[in-house]
Amino acid sequence: MEYDIIIGLEIHAELKTKSKMFCSCDNNAEGKEPNKNTCPICLGHPGTLPVPNKQAIEWTILTGLALHCQVNRLSKFDRKNYFYPDLPKGYQISQYDLPLVHNGFLEIDDEKIAITRIHLEEDTGKLTHPEKKSHTLADYNRAGTPLMEMVTEPTIKSAEQAKKFCQIYQQILRYLDISDANMEKGEMRCEANVSVQEKGRWEYSGNCEIKPLGDYRLNPKAELKNINSFRAVEKAISYEASRQIKELQDGGKLIQETRGWDENRGITVRQRIKESSADYRYFPEPDIPPLNISPQTIEEIKARLIELPSAKKKRFIEEYGITPDSAELLAADKKIADFAEAVISELRAWTNTDGGDWELEKNKLARSVANWILSELFKYLKNGTALADLKVDPENFAELLSLINQDKINSSAAQSILGVMAKSGGDPTDIMRNLGLEQMDNSEELAKAAETVIAQFPAQAEQYRAGKENLLQFFVGKIMAETKGKANPKILQDILKEKLKS
Repeated sequence: MEYDIIIGLEIHAELKTKSKMFCSCDNNAEGKEPNKNTCPICLGHPGTLPVPNKQAIEWTILTGLALHCQVNRLSKFDRKNYFYPDLPKGYQISQYDLPLVHNGFLEIDDEKIAITRIHLEEDTGKLTHPEKKSHTLADYNRAGTPLMEMVTEPTIKSAEQAKKFCQIYQQILRYLDISDANMEKGEMRCEANVSVQEKGRWEYSGNCEIKPLGDYRLNPKAELKNINSFRAVEKAISYEASRQIKELQDGGKLIQETRGWDENRGITVRQRIKESSADYRYFPEPDIPPLNISPQTIEEIKARLIELPSAKKKRFIEEYGITPDSAELLAADKKIADFAEAVISELRAWTNTDGGDWELEKNKLARSVANWILSELFKYLKNGTALADLKVDPENFAELLSLINQDKINSSAAQSILGVMAKSGGDPTDIMRNLGLEQMDNSEELAKAAETVIAQFPAQAEQYRAGKENLLQFFVGKIMAETKGKANPKILQDILKEKLKS
């Protein structure tokens, strides 16, 4: 029997507002002493009143607009009741039936993945379970952090597609500059709802709800938690789908449950029977009045939208002729994409100054920018080093590429110059001269070097004259070594061909 894998995602992202969701506490708790970044409101003391964070609300709407969502003109907060030690009040202020935005989509490889809703709530504290101890420690510094939750429809078809969805969503959050969305720090947390259904025995209704056909009974889903990396998203979903299929093939029965991903063992483990919305006893938050969002406010927020990764990738391909793979890598990080575009702009100025034809050379030069950033500049962006940490600005990087384009330096020399620039900065032309890396263009000097090397290898010279033309590169290599890589290879090859004839 064959099965379809059906996946829906719930992705939480901590918003990097200055203050928390419902109080004025500093929203940055990183590195601070436990429970020092708190107040009576985020600790849930009786008699305190929450005040919603306006920026968090606007950022949630902005995210929704970026994902083609509809904005609810009337929205409200609700109480989600459940007890867990990291929830100080014993309930969470969240949203239920009137989220800020709903009905959107995110396109993955030309397929639209439907988004049910994006709503706003408050984050919980953190619990620490000391090893070999019988107690648990609670840190409420994170309690009250604005937490934006995005929920997709169950229309994702594979673990790979789910992983890519999470990756692109992270890129969008970073482009909008509303969340750093680092999964390893818990700033973005993914949960997956996974079910398997017999092929041909179910269908989607008009609102993406899964409907059985005939007398078929749908298999329940499992919600996967504790997923803290993109790699883990793919592995956890793949494992869970296989587990469910095997259970059915062995004659077992599935139940709706919450399972955790155990990274060390590479398996999912049962945590608890899955709650339904009725278990949370939602009701409107009595301390916060409903939100009335005006058309003017929506238009003002819409005006803040910027070019997002997919649009930037498409433009890099169409406008500059950059390959799809390179365009995707450049567009994945806004700072890298902006740097690349600034370098291209500077190269345009260099080309026009040098009397070149930008329109004629644009694609070649833009591809050169992409290649040098992705192959050479990326070598210096490791172990936490950011682009801003390097001493390379777009103007100097463009000048370096212009030196290559003018045949003033070769690729090896350019790599050496870039190494100096990355560490200490500086003008590439000055560095070239200080290190003596400028290519030899003097025909007389190159002719003497060619005569010397040909005289050293008479047998190879005779073989070349006898028709073994690939030996030309042998002589080029010898002269490059003789000149410490400074000989202009284009001029050198013409001189060698002439000298080898005699």
